Formats: sequence, structure tokens, C-alpha cells
Amino acid sequence: MTTSLSEDLLVGLVALGLVPWTAWTVIRGLRQERLPIGRAYVGRDRRGAFHVLLAFYLLAGLMAAIIAVDLLFGISIRQAL
Repeated sequence: MTTSLSEDLLVGLVALGLVPWTAWTVIRGLRQERLPIGRAYVGRDRRGAFHVLLAFYLLAGLMAAIIAVDLLFGISIRQAL
């Protein structure tokens, strides 16, 4: 399955746009001591749930950054693995 260059650029730019949003959510969550999940929040008083959710947010940001770099620069990480 091949995609055109414009499709790769569009998806790469969308993925790149998710990185600052995720970072902003994590920074704001650490300052307010609560992270959003759906319409609710997980407070720092629930340490285990807070840390797992924080790890998921960081993993999502990292994966979005990897996808963005792969698509914008044409690295083809998937084929290298």
C-alpha cells in the first residue's frame, strides 16, 4: 500500500500538532495536580492511577512525535524494523 507525498505530509503535520497539545496537557496536569481523562480528572491523591495516566500521555506524545518525524522526513521506520 503506497500513499502519496501530500497524504504523508498532511498526516505528519497533524501528528506534529498533537505533540505540543499533549505536552501542554501534561504540564498543566502536573501544575494543577490532576490529569484529564474524558470529562473527569484523576488527581494526584490517586497516585497509581495518576502515574499510569501520566505514562500514557507521555507515551502518546512520544509516539506522535515519532510518527510525525517518520512521515515528514520519509524515514520509513516501519520498514527498517
